[in-house]
Amino acid sequence: MARIKLDKIDRKILSILQSDGKLTNQEIAERVNLSPSPCLRRIKNLEETGVIRQYVALLDPDKIGLGLLAYVNVRLEKHSDSPAGSTRSPRADFAISVESWPEVVACYAMTGEMDYLLRVHVGDMGHFSRFMMETLLRHPAVLDVKSSFALQRVKDTTALPLV
Repeated sequence: MARIKLDKIDRKILSILQSDGKLTNQEIAERVNLSPSPCLRRIKNLEETGVIRQYVALLDPDKIGLGLLAYVNVRLEKHSDSPAGSTRSPRADFAISVESWPEVVACYAMTGEMDYLLRVHVGDMGHFSRFMMETLLRHPAVLDVKSSFALQRVKDTTALPLV
């Protein structure tokens, strides 16, 4: 996909929205020294071009009972045969399965020794154990997993650097 050219005002708008997505167009316009109409046109353009992917509410996992954060490296079987009854490759089948696992909030295909990195939010070690034993390790394409647990949140932001 082609990179979108952003000027200084677009970057300022994006920075403001990354900090507080609930601001009104009027408030954003005031902060970037534009009138509301051109500001709204810029925001709509950023949405239509996909620079602004979506608006969300970010929840505190501790406050909703999901205080255990794990990063799980997953290695898949390397064979190219599809699982019985499936026309998809094991990689494709795994990627589709991950979409249905609510504990997995992020999944990345990786280079190196492991094939995927999962970010997993669960309530406690019992919940993590059930997810591993009843879901992840039962997937036919999974060969090996390695888990690490977050001990402390040092930095956790969704804001991208707008350089």
